[in-house]
Amino acid sequence: MLIRDRIFDRINELHMTQKAFSEQTGIPQTTISDWRKKRTNPTAEKLMIICEVLKVTPEWLLSGIEAQGDRGNRPKKYVIDHTTDSGLLIECFNSLDKSSQAHLLGYAMGLKKMAEEKQK
Repeated sequence: MLIRDRIFDRINELHMTQKAFSEQTGIPQTTISDWRKKRTNPTAEKLMIICEVLKVTPEWLLSGIEAQGDRGNRPKKYVIDHTTDSGLLIECFNSLDKSSQAHLLGYAMGLKKMAEEKQK
């Protein structure tokens, strides 16, 4: 099965229209139609946003195999919507100078450690 086949299968599973998929990914409808008509796959730079919108992992999209348990490696990159709290925090962090970034990171790590100790 091709990547495009998994994409269209998942769009159908989610009862999503091709138009809605286009709007959520920012990929033009004509491009998505080309995947179907010309039996081509999306370009690599589109894969992460496709995974986010379809709520699947890159491993599943590329291979059809879902990682099981916690044996896999943690992702090294995240796709984060800039309008979420996480996205806003990253945007704020990136706007700071290096010294302020270091202070903010130290504060966040301290909060994390306190939360972990409370859970014990």
